[in-house]
Amino acid sequence: MVRPSRAFLGVASLAVVATGAMLVADGVQLRERQAARAAALTLGDPALGQGKVAAYGCGACHQIPGVAGATGQVGPSLKGFAGRTYVAGRLSNSPGNVEAWVSHPRRIDPQTAMPELGVTPADARDIAAYLYTLR
Repeated sequence: MVRPSRAFLGVASLAVVATGAMLVADGVQLRERQAARAAALTLGDPALGQGKVAAYGCGACHQIPGVAGATGQVGPSLKGFAGRTYVAGRLSNSPGNVEAWVSHPRRIDPQTAMPELGVTPADARDIAAYLYTLR
């Protein structure tokens, strides 16, 4: 049986590490591009929106990727939000509609279980920006 040399194993190990590092870098770049697109689309800040989603307690009702403890089962999961056609099953998925829904869901649907949380217009823009990063 032929055993690989230590030099070969060292080179192979470095190749695996380098490949992993490139994949991580590609993932970071993808997230940065998604955040930039979301910010341009909404004029909000996705990073702030992520924090505001947590602060307003959205995770009590929704599963939300990237938000610690957001494991709610009352509302739908927000995973893949950016690719959805509709918001709340009735509004086209546009920044203005997302902001309106987040700010005043009961104005749009008086029967919704989603509460009025007092979300400000600026916070709604940031929250929409974060939601548009969820693919």
